[in-house]
Amino acid sequence: MKILVTGGAGFLGARLTRELLARDTLAGRRIETLVLTDQIEAPADLKADKRVESRVGPLLEQCRALVDEPFDGVFHLASAVSGECEADFDLGLRSNLDSTRALLDALRACTDRGAAPARLVFSSSVAVFGPDAAVPMPAVVADDTLPAPQTSYGTHKLVCEHLIADYTRKGFVDGRAARLMTVTVRPGRPNGAASSFFSGIIREPLAGEESICPVAPEVSHPVSSPRRTVQGLIAVFEATREAFQGRMAMNLPALNVTVRQMLEALEAVAGAKVRARVRFERDERIAGIVANWPTGASAGRAARLGLQPEQDFAAIIRQYIEDSAATPAALKGMQ
Repeated sequence: MKILVTGGAGFLGARLTRELLARDTLAGRRIETLVLTDQIEAPADLKADKRVESRVGPLLEQCRALVDEPFDGVFHLASAVSGECEADFDLGLRSNLDSTRALLDALRACTDRGAAPARLVFSSSVAVFGPDAAVPMPAVVADDTLPAPQTSYGTHKLVCEHLIADYTRKGFVDGRAARLMTVTVRPGRPNGAASSFFSGIIREPLAGEESICPVAPEVSHPVSSPRRTVQGLIAVFEATREAFQGRMAMNLPALNVTVRQMLEALEAVAGAKVRARVRFERDERIAGIVANWPTGASAGRAARLGLQPEQDFAAIIRQYIEDSAATPAALKGMQ
């Protein structure tokens, strides 16, 4: 198989690529080539694998060359994140809508010349849901909850879901959209996503640094670990059309937790001194965005694919510690 991963040098894309390389097969076929597109070079360990090709530059520009390059499978992860889209409206349109349309048209061009439709998994988001006077948002959003996004990012994701469903209906691609929950704990430094603090209030305290939480402890939100998110993306790719159950997007499994429960789990795993490094300081911009997000989610269709969330948030923290291979010096103050 020849697989394309957009956003392949990012945290989730790189992790997905490592998992695919370790598996060596996907949907019963051997993976021969993994093409990673991103704004930055792929990590060194991925570039060292002869099956990996790293391409650097805006996806919108790279799509011009893809019209002559058939792929068996595509994981479309590239996206401008929520905070970026609110700060720069045109950037969001260009990075999310224009790039996705260009990618779909490149794949369509290959199909029009006789290639089999590429199987495409699109990383949508729980941000497609929101409260609206005409469509009240339930406490727990389900696969069949009517989306009503309240951010540009969520709107972009929903539009792309429907584009992919229609290109699938026409036979140009075999597309399926998976709505990701907020992925935590992410390594590295904070990014432009409004949800970045969901990782920061765990990651920074474990590293001996203070972290500011911009929302109240009572804020509840559906989250997932990186490991379960990658498992979900692969399961959605490998699912038959019948098992996926139609063309509409599917929620991936969520662990519904409050900020308070996250910090209680941090204390249980790392001790009171680590938890004390989190300071509450309300940020009206971020709090306003988060207030329009779901407080919980369910994933009935994903469960029928055998996908389940973690049992508790402490397990997610332990997974982060294990995956980061952190030294005792990096996890300062743990008891």
